[in-house]
Amino acid sequence: IMSNQHVCLFFAINQFANIFYIKCNVPELKGDNYKVWSERVLLHLGWMNIGYVISQDEPPSINETSTPDVVDLYEKWERSNRLSMMFIKTKSYASIRSFVDQHEKVKDLLKGIDLLHLIRPLLVVLILKALWDKGHV
Repeated sequence: IMSNQHVCLFFAINQFANIFYIKCNVPELKGDNYKVWSERVLLHLGWMNIGYVISQDEPPSINETSTPDVVDLYEKWERSNRLSMMFIKTKSYASIRSFVDQHEKVKDLLKGIDLLHLIRPLLVVLILKALWDKGHV
């Protein structure tokens, strides 16, 4: 017979396991799955404890006079940025990777991807209008 403490502990562990194993794969970013991709990338960066770079600006660069706290802060930010960039690169379709490679900072990359997906519908409309005006459609 299990005591109430054991039952509560078993229940807590079971609930944690259920939350931990939620199927939440990050698909490759292809262009038409941006919303799902973006949500899952941010979630995974947080789960992996490397999403620090998303919410924090780049700290000042390290120099000879930097205090240990400043060095630690910069190293934390740099590690978060480097690992986040590698993760996003592995979750981007091959044709988009060249765009990813053009960026050194994950925050700038995500802003660029956001912008591309905001203007994409407008570009389609403009191209169709230009083709219509020339009589090709």
